[in-house]
Amino acid sequence: MTPNSHRRNAALVVVAAGSLLLSACGSGSSATKSLHDQLPAAIRKAGVISVGASFTAAPVVFKNSQGQPDGLDPDLAAALSKELGVTLEFHDVGAFANVLPGLLSKQYDVAMSGITDTHERENGLDADEKPVNAGNDFVDYFMAGVGIVVHRGNPEGINTLDKLCGKTVAVKKGTIHDTLANNQQNACTRTGSPLKILEVDADTTLQDDVRTGKAAAYLTDYPKALFHSETVDNGQTFQVVGQQLQPRPYGIALRKEDTVLRDVLTKAVERLILNGTYDGVLSNRKLQDGAIPAAVVNGSD
Repeated sequence: MTPNSHRRNAALVVVAAGSLLLSACGSGSSATKSLHDQLPAAIRKAGVISVGASFTAAPVVFKNSQGQPDGLDPDLAAALSKELGVTLEFHDVGAFANVLPGLLSKQYDVAMSGITDTHERENGLDADEKPVNAGNDFVDYFMAGVGIVVHRGNPEGINTLDKLCGKTVAVKKGTIHDTLANNQQNACTRTGSPLKILEVDADTTLQDDVRTGKAAAYLTDYPKALFHSETVDNGQTFQVVGQQLQPRPYGIALRKEDTVLRDVLTKAVERLILNGTYDGVLSNRKLQDGAIPAAVVNGSD
């Protein structure tokens, strides 16, 4: 399905309709055009940038009690809508593992779903560095690492990845946490204390696996780990243990060929950083610790 066919879908969720920027165009060069006028012609004509997301990652992206997109990514998308003069329109793709494949198959224009910008994703590589697809470009906008979440009281005494050896850990399929757990599984096997991995599709399943004792811990993005520990069951069930692991950038993902859209989005994120809107978005979500000083393209290294 093409981005245009998605835009015609009556079930699409609209995040924000931005007004056209009022800045006048000068001589026609990119330096004097508004950001709206620098967008690809097809997007200007449609008035929409379609966004793929998995609504399974509070506080980054989820659906609120009214069924509307909520979280850091929709907030940032709304701010970008105002800067660009087009609507950023979210599509629910289900499991996170569907997000980047859907982008590469042109089901939407970009993806925003708390996606960690990694060397492998940029270059289309699997965990063994073998090419599997064309890769993606990323406009980075946030920094986050991985957190280890356990049952409150930490009955298993887990505070590092090595302490997971001999136990069971739950992760969402297709995430960097999945890769991290598989790497740790190899390390645990060498020590004679194998690690069992449960791959799931939703955060609620991660929580249920630890709540019921099916898993000793789950791995997730650090902001999500903190959010879960503070909000799920009124903060009585989970806690985050150990240090934040391997902080890396989140990025707006694009197809490699969409360089014009990538560059305009980079300028728009940079403008939000400079005018203070970005800080306000993070502050509203209590995510200031993940702020970056400037918009970066493909900053995984």
